Amino acid sequence: MNKNKYPKLVVDLKKLRHNIDHVLIKCQDQGIEVAGVIKGCTGLPECANQFALAGCRYIATSRLEQIEEARNFGVQSDFMMIRIPMLSEAADVVRLAEVSLNSEMKVLEALNHQAGLQDRRHKVILMVDLGDLREGYWDKEELLQAALRVENELYNLELAGIGTNLGCYGAIAATPEKLNELVECVEMIEEKIGRELEFVSGGSTTSYPRVLEGNMPRRINQLRIGEAIILAKDLQDLWGFDMSDMHQDVFTLQAEVIEVKEKPSYPVGQIEFDAFGNHPAFEDQGVHKRAIIGLGKVDFAFADMLLPRDEDIKILGASSDHTILDVQNCKHDYKVGDVVEFDLCYATIVYATNSQNVDVVYI
Repeated sequence: MNKNKYPKLVVDLKKLRHNIDHVLIKCQDQGIEVAGVIKGCTGLPECANQFALAGCRYIATSRLEQIEEARNFGVQSDFMMIRIPMLSEAADVVRLAEVSLNSEMKVLEALNHQAGLQDRRHKVILMVDLGDLREGYWDKEELLQAALRVENELYNLELAGIGTNLGCYGAIAATPEKLNELVECVEMIEEKIGRELEFVSGGSTTSYPRVLEGNMPRRINQLRIGEAIILAKDLQDLWGFDMSDMHQDVFTLQAEVIEVKEKPSYPVGQIEFDAFGNHPAFEDQGVHKRAIIGLGKVDFAFADMLLPRDEDIKILGASSDHTILDVQNCKHDYKVGDVVEFDLCYATIVYATNSQNVDVVYI
C-alpha cells in the first residue's frame, strides 16, 4: 500500500467514538434512544463498527449496500433502513434490516409478503409528514388506516412506531410545538390499537437541539443521528450551539499540490461556460500566487464548502479533477508535493467518502 497516496481521507476512530458516546449519554439521560446514522460517511464499516461498540441498538442508513457491507465486515448490531424502501428492494430490506421507515401501503404489503417467505418478523415505523414535505403520510386518516392494517392484517410485520423527518427538504424546524404534532399522531394510533408503540422517532440531527435545550416532548424516545456525531458542525455553524465538547476533526481530507504559479486572477479571453455548463464571474485582483491540488468536484462536489485548515488559503474554484487555491497571503510557502488539509461539512463528506479516487485510512 502506498502510504503517500493522495487524495486521502484520514478518519480518527477514537474521536468518532468520543462523539458517539457523548451524544448517547445526553440522549439516554432524557430517555431517548439513538439510532446511529452512517449514511453521511457512506456507511464506512469501520465507522459503523464504532456505533455498534458504543452500544447503539440500531445502526441506520439509507442504502442497503451499506448495511450489507457492514454485516460482511462483522458489525454486530441490528440495522434500520431510513430511506422509505423501493418496491423492488422489499426482499432485501427484510433480509438485511430489522426495521424500516415506510409511507406506502403497497410497499408494506410487499414487505409483509417477503417477511413471510423469509420466515421473519419485520418491524416498521410509519412516517408522518409534519410539513417538511419529503416522505410520510400527510393525511392523518390515511395514517391511521395504514396503522390499523399493519396491526391487524399484515401479520409478518410489527407496527413498531411512527416517525417524522424535519429540516431535510422544506427546512422546517423541529420545534417542540412541531414535534408535539407527532405525539398527537402516536396517541391517536395507540388509542385505536389499544397498546403503546415502541418507537416515537422524532427525527435526525435537526431534532437534537431539543435534547441540548432540554425541551424535547416527553413521548419522543428515538432520534436518528448522524451529522451531529460524525462532524458535529451544523449545529454550531448553522444554529449557533456550543459543540466545543465534540471533536469536529474526526475526518481530515488531504490533497497534494500539483502546481504552484503566479497567474492573473481574471481569465484572459472570451468567457463562455465552464466544465459544468455554468457562466462564472471573476474578480480582477491582479496577479496572484495560485496552487492547484489533485482533487476536484467529483470528489467533494461543492468547492465553496471545503474548509481549509490553513485559514489564509482562499478556494477560487474547481473543475472535475482540479481545485484552484489562492495562496497569495499564506504564511506557508506552498510548493509542489506539499499536502493541504481540509475539514469537511455534511455536503462534502458524503461525496468524499463515496469517491473511488479518495483513499480512506484510519487512525
